[in-house]
Amino acid sequence: MTDTSARLSIGFSWVGHTLMHIVSALYLTVVLALEKEWNLPYDELIRLWTLGSLLIGLGAPLAGWLGDRWSESRMMAAFFLVTGAGAVASGLADGPTQMLWALAALGLGSSIYHPVGMAWMVRNATNRGKALGYLGIFGTVGVASAAVVAGGLTQWFGWRSAFLVPGAVCIALGVALSVLIALGIVGDRGGDVKPQPKASRDDVIRAFFVLSVTMVCAGLMFNGMMIVLPKLFEARLGHMLGEGTLGVGGLVTAVYLVAAIPQLIGGHMADKYPLKRIYAICLLIQIPMMAAMAVLLDLPLVFAAALVVIASQVQIPAENLLLARYTPEKYRGLAYGAKFILSFGTGPVAVQLVALVYERTGEFVVFYVILSVLAAVAFLAALLLPADRDGGKAAPVRTPTPVAAAE
Repeated sequence: MTDTSARLSIGFSWVGHTLMHIVSALYLTVVLALEKEWNLPYDELIRLWTLGSLLIGLGAPLAGWLGDRWSESRMMAAFFLVTGAGAVASGLADGPTQMLWALAALGLGSSIYHPVGMAWMVRNATNRGKALGYLGIFGTVGVASAAVVAGGLTQWFGWRSAFLVPGAVCIALGVALSVLIALGIVGDRGGDVKPQPKASRDDVIRAFFVLSVTMVCAGLMFNGMMIVLPKLFEARLGHMLGEGTLGVGGLVTAVYLVAAIPQLIGGHMADKYPLKRIYAICLLIQIPMMAAMAVLLDLPLVFAAALVVIASQVQIPAENLLLARYTPEKYRGLAYGAKFILSFGTGPVAVQLVALVYERTGEFVVFYVILSVLAAVAFLAALLLPADRDGGKAAPVRTPTPVAAAE
């Protein structure tokens, strides 16, 4: 692999992470406008995202397997093209049925990114925690930007533009990457820049069961927070944010943006300290903060939400490194795919849970109590992870790769 190919691969991976999170969360803010546009209740509209969110999880293992067996770069081109097409179709939808299927296509395309893009990054990284920290910043920017992009475009140009503009950007990047692959400028790396020692069979089995539990809980918590936050802020902070979707979207963006730098710090920590300790502490912090969000109002609510997001994002590099540590290199894409069927596959459950709680109570107190319990379950499970055999500290290895994030 050439230096140019490495730079472009990591660049497309970074940008892809941002776009995946923007596009897959657009509907969660657009739905506030569709309540008035289509004169339908929130709980009925939010259910339209059930199939799309399900496919984000279900498609991940197949995408990871194809990345391992066929081509990571070509699968990334497919990610941009299919996700963009789904977003454009959502922007052209004329009713709930069309929106349901357009969001399903969007979800299927989005399912490609994490198992393929993350394996692509890990394969090129020397200090993997640091590299994943940078990758995480781009993802956090995407999560944070989704609400303000959707809210701003909806308020200024109509809800259709909130899908059409990001969708067109995705398609353009997919075409560009396809051309670079066809010209031989971007290619696939044959193996890891930095090989890692093999874990014992007992540790692999133990980590598999523990991480399965923690990732399901973390997936429900992440999806639940992302789905509810715009509506929660509208209900409890509407008097401070004014009319329209821009104020709500902007505040959601601010809450997620504060986690960008802490996630990079989490990546540095993952290279230096025991992964199990970092992972467990981050889950522990979320227990009282989720409980607090059940009842807080105004600025204290924003503060608690920010702490939850920071803790959840700091844990991500440690979680991904734990998965890489206990997975053979040749199956890493499939392993990341399995992770995201567990985490993103909980999206439909979270959607239905949000709809059910809101339908019966008109609020989210019970919902955040449930999330607090899930955080407690994940924390207790994390305590059962195998101990770090090397103290969590990565040995320094030199690499010819010139990409800053992978050095």
